[in-house]
This record gives sequence, C-alpha cells and structure tokens, in this order.
Amino acid sequence: MDHLLQIRNARVPEGPDPLDGIGTDDHFHDECGVFGIHGHAEAANIVYLGLHALQHRGQESAGIATSDGSRLHLEVGMGKVGDIFDTQKLGRLTGAAGVGHVRYSTAGSSDLKNAQPMRARCHKGEISVAHNGNLVNAETLRTELEAQGSIFSSSSDTEVILHLIARSRQREVEAAIVDGLGQVKGAYSLVFLSSDRMVGVRDPMGFRPLSIGRLDGAWILTSETTALDLVGGVFVRDVEPGEVVVFAGDRVRSYKPFAPAPSRACIFEYVYFARPDSLLWGRNVSRVRKQLGIELGKEAPCDADVVIPIPDSGVYAAMGYAAQTGIPYDHGLVRSHYIGRTFIEPAEGIRHFGVRLKLNPVREVLAGRRVVMVDDSIVRGTTSRKLVSMVREAGATEVHMRISCPPTVGPCYYGVDTPRRSELIAATHSLDEIRRHLRADSLAYLSLEGMHRAVGEGSEADGFCNACYTLKYPLEFPADSAAHEKLAAKTP
Repeated sequence: MDHLLQIRNARVPEGPDPLDGIGTDDHFHDECGVFGIHGHAEAANIVYLGLHALQHRGQESAGIATSDGSRLHLEVGMGKVGDIFDTQKLGRLTGAAGVGHVRYSTAGSSDLKNAQPMRARCHKGEISVAHNGNLVNAETLRTELEAQGSIFSSSSDTEVILHLIARSRQREVEAAIVDGLGQVKGAYSLVFLSSDRMVGVRDPMGFRPLSIGRLDGAWILTSETTALDLVGGVFVRDVEPGEVVVFAGDRVRSYKPFAPAPSRACIFEYVYFARPDSLLWGRNVSRVRKQLGIELGKEAPCDADVVIPIPDSGVYAAMGYAAQTGIPYDHGLVRSHYIGRTFIEPAEGIRHFGVRLKLNPVREVLAGRRVVMVDDSIVRGTTSRKLVSMVREAGATEVHMRISCPPTVGPCYYGVDTPRRSELIAATHSLDEIRRHLRADSLAYLSLEGMHRAVGEGSEADGFCNACYTLKYPLEFPADSAAHEKLAAKTP
C-alpha cells in the first residue's frame, strides 16, 4: 500500500551513509509576520506587543512605522523584537496608527537595508509597507524598472511594490496601491500605512494569512490571531483572497479590484508555521495538528511502547498519533529555549553537539523501550538522523519515525524558505534510502489524502496549495534556469 509510505522491521544499516553531506540546514525557516493598528493612542506599543506574538514567523529583523497624521516615523533593526525596541525608540514612534514586521529573508539578503516596514516618499506622499509572501515576477519587474531609471536601495522584492506605486499614474495612494499590485504575481499579504490611512491587501489566491481584529474601537490587521489574544483584541474575520480593506478615520471600506482566482492557501501553515493557539482560516491550528496525528495513526500504526514528539511543532501531532494508536504519550526530548546566535564547541567535540544545544533525550522515558518519534516534516534528514541516534544512545531498543505530512519534494516559491529541490531528501531518494539514512527501524509519512482529511478539505480544488508535496504549482515562476535557481536558493 504505497500511500502508507512505510517500511517495517527493517535492519538498521551499519557503516558509512551514502547520503552524508546532503546538507546541514535541516529545517524550514519561518517566513514573515505583519501587524497593523489604526486609531489607537498607543499604536507603537500595541504593534510592539503584536510583533512579540508573531516572533515565531521571523527572527532576523523587525521594524515599526507609525503615522502622526502628517508624517511617518520608522524604527528598524536586526534581531528579535525585544532586542531592538526600548522605551526610547518606542517613544519616537508617535501617532495613532502603526504597522510592524518581523522578517526572515525569503527574498533578499540578510541585511538591515532589507528590514521592514519599508518607507518611501513620492509625489503621492509618504507610504510604508510590511509584506508577508514572495513575488514570483519580482526580478523581471525590477529589471524593467531599472531600465526606466528606478534606483533600488535593497534586494527585497517588497521594494518593487513601492516603486510600482510611486510610478503609478494614479494620484491617490490607495488607487496607486491597487494599480501597482495589478502588475505583480505571487504571494502577498500586505499592510500599508500612509499619513491618513491603513490599507490591507491579500493576493487573489490567498497564499498567506491576514486577519482583521478590533481593540478599544481601533482596527487591527495581523498575520495570526494569536497577536490579538496578546493585546486583548477581538477577532473579526479573515481578509479574503484578492480583497483590499481600507481604514481611514472612522470609515472602513472593502472591495475586490483584482481578477478572481482559485483559492490556494498554504497548507503548510497548519503543519508548521502558525502558532498552535492561532485561528487560521476558520480552524484552530492545534486541533488540525492533532488530527494530522490521528490520520497518521490510522495510516501507519506501529508496535511500540511510547510515542514522543520532536518539539515543538511535532507535539500536537504526536498527541493525536498516541490517542489513535493507544500507545502511551510522553516527552522523551527536552528543548532548550535559551539558544543564542553562536556557540563555541570544545576542541575535542561533543557528539551531536548542534542538536544537543536544542534537544536532549530523557533516558528514563526511552531506555529499554520501542519508541515512535513524531515530527512535522523531514527536509534534508540530517537533524532527524542525529535525533534517532541520540534516542538509541539513550537506550531505546527500536526507533520508528512518523511524519505528519507527505514527503516534501519541491521548494516553495510563495513565501516559505525551503532548500533547492536537489537538497530535499525526499525529492532525490527512495523511502528506504531515507529510512536507512535516518537509521530508523521504520519510517512513514502521512498521505496527501490524510492531510486533507485532517484539515477538513477533500482535495486541492477545495482551496489549498500543496505544491511542495505534488510539484503542481498554482502560479508560474520564472522558467529560465538562473532565475529558477535564484528563487530556489532563497525560497519563498
């Protein structure tokens, strides 16, 4: 039964592994998070708190822009929100409206010049923008704009949007935003701020989330509802695909100026990116992840003594798998939450040093037991292999891997940082080769059908993008090899 994607009771090989060297960075990086508020006396402080709640979506840089009704104020920096902003910086961000951004470099290099929100001044006035997503035609548009005299100060695709708005023949900022976005293709959830209004826009396919909330009469736009919980806001609804929402004074307007397109929300948001306490497209993320584990338990049960999650994103799926199979659930790996940017390894070296900085096995849970390890995905397989080895060294008699999504066989071009296809282990190796690389006793992935059952939809036509599992991309990306490799390298 191919859909089980499972090999049972196979001998764990000894000796060198032919897959060694496939790569070292073995996880998907979070993309970006946006937050905006309009009509609140403490706009900067509320945005600051909102970004804290979205920190999981990007830890590379952060920024806040505010409007005092006549001009925009901007503060950006490299690092995490709490390390960038202090009372002095927040005090400079005056005004009753603000937008913020946390970033991981899905498009453009890791550099302060690429930090967001980005701000531009043109004959339409000042405008700032925070962007979650990735434009698949950004390089083409950039080349055309440069040929017409535009000068770029960053390598981010978001700056392309600002140039298109500035060059638009539409005189009003709002109309220029719509005109500029009519020329771009790709994934975008955007929050714009001008001197007198906040504008939220979601691309016609709705790849990335964007929600509307309220707080003390003010309006909020946020990538995830968990930010509303932190600031004491109330969820109103999601911004719909292709919708433009405008907040100006006491007025709120909504319209859909773009050609309609089939909805293609990123299903991997449920698997990994979104926080489990968020409400995403009408579903609680933790419940979906638990259901992913239940479906996995139905498809790939196992004779074992204990189910353990790989923290943190594997926790709810492991709970679901244990509930479905009846195997006891426990925490066999403990995660450190206090990891800095760099660590110096002793000259003698410590086995699995990099992984041990983040996770450490609990011998009392693992010793003498047949263990099922549940994770959300396998990228290159290097980390999973080290974890299997650590669990064995802690005394496990068998180690079985269960993955709560299908094999990832293609990079994402719509706002998720994934490796090149050649570096994705499932794209270039058979299931048994992957299992042998991990040195696991068995390996099973959730089927695509099981995933759709878990999120409550029956097929791709029901509204999700699953191109990273099927290679069926809903929106074309540049076909020439140079552009393709460039996108694949920095993916989005």
